[in-house]
Amino acid sequence: MIVYGKQVVLHLLARHPQYLQTIYLAKEIDPKVFASIARSRVQILRTDTKKAQAMARGGNHQGFLAQITPPLPLSINDIKKHHKILVLCGITDVGNIGAIFRSAYCLGVEAIVLAMSENPPLEGIVRASVGAVFDMPFCVGKNILDIINELKNEGIFCYGADSSGGDVCGIGQKDKWALFLGNEGLGLSKKILSRLDTIVAIKMKKDFNSLNVSVAAGILINRMC
Repeated sequence: MIVYGKQVVLHLLARHPQYLQTIYLAKEIDPKVFASIARSRVQILRTDTKKAQAMARGGNHQGFLAQITPPLPLSINDIKKHHKILVLCGITDVGNIGAIFRSAYCLGVEAIVLAMSENPPLEGIVRASVGAVFDMPFCVGKNILDIINELKNEGIFCYGADSSGGDVCGIGQKDKWALFLGNEGLGLSKKILSRLDTIVAIKMKKDFNSLNVSVAAGILINRMC
């Protein structure tokens, strides 16, 4: 797997060097940064701009690219041991998923479930999360109703985010909870909402009825953790 961008490569270098196989440099970099890379004993290769652009598929690599070992999903049995869980139901935008991983890790979520019908685009998530995906236990599940049952059987209280819900500031927090967030356009389906324990919302101060899902996730997590 190839990832690119200065911050994600340096984050992996500092916190998870075991995942780095090769670092590619497409421009001259600060000598101190180069020295820190060299001390890691990760293989360093120089590459030209044309090859770097091809490896990054036209993305903004900032002169830093890396071949890495992908992060491995855990099982739902591993995830449900945690007390604060986020469940992303059908969220498709890689930028949103990556931003949610960053916010969730920073604000106290302990694990994430990616509920999606296809394999997650891990390369994009690593990049968009600036490497936070390596710090956050996660699993992948295709059947959201099975996931709900698994969590409830473990005594985990299930919250759903929907504009019809009560103000998240007024909820009584449970010791073990999972917060379900829906697809960017459709949100959580009625079938999913009907299976959850409580529906929560962010009450708006202005006449506007929606927030970007990653922004909403950050606000909800901050108020629940």
